[in-house]
Amino acid sequence: MLDIATLEDIAALQESTDVECKLAQGRDGKGALPKDFWPTYSAFANTRGGDVFLGVREKAGGRFELAGLDNPQKLVDELWTGLNNAQKVSCNLLDEHSLKVLEIDGEAVVHIHVPAAARKQKPVYLKGNPLTGTYRRFNSTDHRLAEESVRRMLAEQIEDSRDDQILPGFGWDDINPQSLTIYRQMLKDAKPGHPFLEHDDFHLLKKLKGWRRDRQTGEEGLTLAGLLMFGVWDAIQEAAPHYFVDYQERPEAKTELRWVDRLVPDGSWSGNLFDFYRIVYHKLTNPETLKVPFRLKSGQRRDDTPVHEAIREALVNTLIHADFTGRVSVLVVKRPDMLGLRNPGNMRIPLDRAVRGGESDCRNRIMHQMFLMIGLGERAGSGIPKIYSGWDWRHWRRPALYEVDEPPQTLLELRMLELMPEEIQQQLTDRFGDAYSTLSRLERLILATAATEQVVSHGRISEITTEHAHDITQVLQSLVKQGMLESNGQHGRAVVYHLPGANMPTPEQVFGVSMEAQPSALPTSKNQHAASFGGKTNDSGGKVSCSGGKQNYSGDKTSFSGGKQNYSGGKESYSGDSMDTGNGNHTSTRPGATDRRDEMGRLLSPELDAPAIHDLTTLAHDFYARLEAIALPSATSKRLQPAVMRSIIYQLCDGQYVTRACLARLLNRTADTLRHQHLRQMIEDGSLRPAFPQTPNDKRQAYIAIASEKQKPEGGTE
Repeated sequence: MLDIATLEDIAALQESTDVECKLAQGRDGKGALPKDFWPTYSAFANTRGGDVFLGVREKAGGRFELAGLDNPQKLVDELWTGLNNAQKVSCNLLDEHSLKVLEIDGEAVVHIHVPAAARKQKPVYLKGNPLTGTYRRFNSTDHRLAEESVRRMLAEQIEDSRDDQILPGFGWDDINPQSLTIYRQMLKDAKPGHPFLEHDDFHLLKKLKGWRRDRQTGEEGLTLAGLLMFGVWDAIQEAAPHYFVDYQERPEAKTELRWVDRLVPDGSWSGNLFDFYRIVYHKLTNPETLKVPFRLKSGQRRDDTPVHEAIREALVNTLIHADFTGRVSVLVVKRPDMLGLRNPGNMRIPLDRAVRGGESDCRNRIMHQMFLMIGLGERAGSGIPKIYSGWDWRHWRRPALYEVDEPPQTLLELRMLELMPEEIQQQLTDRFGDAYSTLSRLERLILATAATEQVVSHGRISEITTEHAHDITQVLQSLVKQGMLESNGQHGRAVVYHLPGANMPTPEQVFGVSMEAQPSALPTSKNQHAASFGGKTNDSGGKVSCSGGKQNYSGDKTSFSGGKQNYSGGKESYSGDSMDTGNGNHTSTRPGATDRRDEMGRLLSPELDAPAIHDLTTLAHDFYARLEAIALPSATSKRLQPAVMRSIIYQLCDGQYVTRACLARLLNRTADTLRHQHLRQMIEDGSLRPAFPQTPNDKRQAYIAIASEKQKPEGGTE
């Protein structure tokens, strides 16, 4: 639950996948529950939960300010009345702890926390009809779900296990005997003398529930679990038309899709899940490519480390939680810097609870039991914590587990990036001396992150460690008191920290104090190409902004998979500056800004190590046309593979800083979509560097490509 208590907290709010702000003044200005609250309630409940703030006004540029409510109790009463009306909404998820009336600066704000609905409660829908009244949250907007997606939710609600169904017309001939023989041997190795080993293959399959009899109907036959685990490819294709498993080994730490080794069902092997697991696990743990030190136990060397255990658990978890009716493949990617795993279907329990452990709601319970019998997989919801602890043992960056909603899929990124590289440790030791060696692991982690990424924030440390939020706050403050960190002077969630003496420019120093206030004059000669991405122009050279307005984006959150997701971006307003548009050096009317430009019309600032593009109207015509040509695939297509989009972004930022708003305009996307879906990942991957790392969310943020062939992303399609 998001807590706010001050005006600074409200100013730092941003509408997103889990935050919504509404004025809620009503017709009389005294307060009323907005009608559009209910789609948001349904959307949050069916996605991952969220917080709604009533009595908060949205200003230009997406900023928020306190408006207050004259009669907050009236809204509270309306809310409880609606929640308990089945014709209004299907399910009440709130309790007395979910709703707060806050007093901030003398004004009342109603804070409603909507938890994610449990699987058995979904879909949460409006007006008594799930097929027309079910919503989900996409980026910062609420979308009514298509009937197919709603029916999938209804199926998940009813079916505890998706793999126990008996398949009419399928039989023993559809089983690959070699797969079952190898499974028998693994069972014997794991549990010598187990009574199941006394049976022949057919009765072993029955004991494993790969073949079962329905006691109510008398129907008997091969189950979906039995076929997917041990079947032959032709039969699997008939029973599960969307089933597909894919392993790719990619040669470099890039988002491109070129591979050097690939395993897909091609007729050369069974294509079933058991064989896929066996083959892929050995590829993932090849000692020539997985550099993991051995460990000692009772004085004996053990090559099976917590990292190996984590990889086994991640791979099994991907297979047993997959929704094989979905339209996304099971995908496993191995890169030098990471392992990525994707399965069709969203998580059945909320992500935060899955990471904490202790809860289990497996989608394919028979297959889960089959893996458990041979010592693979974990019971009682301990699998995800084991993955995290295995990565922590190696001091690698914390795994990233997240969901994509359309089409539904779950993704796990296991990055093999050192949190505290030896060379950074040595730099910090040289800088701080003996004081550094006495610091706790969390303190050293924070300083190493600041040294590696230029700045560090509370949120960033929360992403890469499991430490409690309160402990992180105390350690950050302690490091400031010790003189090992400096803050940017902001408050609340906006504060960031850096090593003392770091010379980091601000947007004001580079662009001037009124960058967003002045409109840009667009010369008539540029009207056509500037208007082609949605800017407003007229014959005399009207206004153009470096924003793409309200756009649709289809992409994918992950850096290794090719799934697609639809987002509707919000409105972003940003204008450039009024200035002469001839080539060469230009003069600016912006107070406090440099007036130097190069022959291409790019801003030259002594604060930056490269020229900057923050106003497209100042660019030379030929240079602008070149940028247009690079951006054309994105500008003319709503659906683009993430690797292709990131390759385009890299090319646009190669050798120059480009503001987020100008990127959005060139690419025909919204600035928020680019930041959430691409720019943030490219910074983390090391292919982009922000101009103002101390203010990562500033709308004037600009990015430059890091000139390294190893990190340069390449385009491609899946």
